[in-house]
Amino acid sequence: MLLSLARWLAHDIHGFNVFNYITLRAVLAAMTSLLISFVVGPKLIRKLTEYKVGQAVRDDGPKTHLIKAGTPTMGGALILVAIAISTLLWADLSNRYVCVVLFTTLGFGVVGLVDDWRKVVHRNPKGLSAKEKYFWQSVIGGGVAVYLMMTAATPVETTLYVPFFKHLVFPLTGLGFAVLTYLVLVGSSNAVNLTDGLDGLAIMPTLLISAAFAVFAYVTGHLLFSKYLGIPYVAGAGELTVFCAAMSGAGLGFLWFNAYPAEVFMGDVGALALGAALGCVAVIVRQEIVLFIMGGVFVVETLSVAIQVSYFRYTKNKYGEGRRIFLMAPLHHHYEQKGWKETQVVVRFWIITMMLVLVGLASLKIR
Repeated sequence: MLLSLARWLAHDIHGFNVFNYITLRAVLAAMTSLLISFVVGPKLIRKLTEYKVGQAVRDDGPKTHLIKAGTPTMGGALILVAIAISTLLWADLSNRYVCVVLFTTLGFGVVGLVDDWRKVVHRNPKGLSAKEKYFWQSVIGGGVAVYLMMTAATPVETTLYVPFFKHLVFPLTGLGFAVLTYLVLVGSSNAVNLTDGLDGLAIMPTLLISAAFAVFAYVTGHLLFSKYLGIPYVAGAGELTVFCAAMSGAGLGFLWFNAYPAEVFMGDVGALALGAALGCVAVIVRQEIVLFIMGGVFVVETLSVAIQVSYFRYTKNKYGEGRRIFLMAPLHHHYEQKGWKETQVVVRFWIITMMLVLVGLASLKIR
């Protein structure tokens, strides 16, 4: 919106041409979303507390989490509002990639909102059934995958690139690209959701990865930079720098209230949306494998759940009783059960994510 206004004013006042620079608008988007979080956050927390929109804690989880019962949840709505307003203000809304990422983020956010609402209203920690949640995720993820497949203008947009290897690429068929996109969107969405179990655990890796993807989006959408670095050039992808910056700013603002001891929880409305947003950006800038690397914490958390459930079912069928590999899944609960304090788990997972993000950024030059 403001970009259109600035371009109109630039006809008479040339100084407004500065708003055509993506880097400036990215900084402004990050600052705007951060400011929105700081201003709206306290009011939202008071309202959620007033309406008793409190977290229902699993009775089979760590006993130390029982004191968290009643802490306001659905705080992810704050992140989505900040991202949406900042992106609408500073991004080029005629860019189809911006529209696709916004739709994906808000669509998955609605699924999470319904899930959180059921948890709060019915006091049921399980919320939406797994089948219901997966169905609506599939509808949105599948729709976005088909759209990106149908609107791909060049073979680059549907080719899988392997980081650190300049000439190792895998051209995908339309169906192959759609399936990959669907798996990335739904998989990353659920991975962030599974990780969101401790104060600040999910939001810090998310904002770190989104900041890194802001760099990837900028160079991918820049013809000269992409050619110099040997990465795919996707026309228009640079505008996602503004979206990623807005997500980082919103995440940083939310962390202010979500840091231990948390005043508000993200809830599924935030976790599902942010995971899908990261996945969508990764697909557009052709860095799905880099997302897998930088989001290593999300990947390991998801694998820990899959391994735990599979092994439990296998041993139950074979021996008559289920056995476990981890003390508790997801993985962060395993370390809590081993005696680590919640803050130790969170900060150590942050450190791991920082190192993985640096590895991902290194793929820009090492080829």
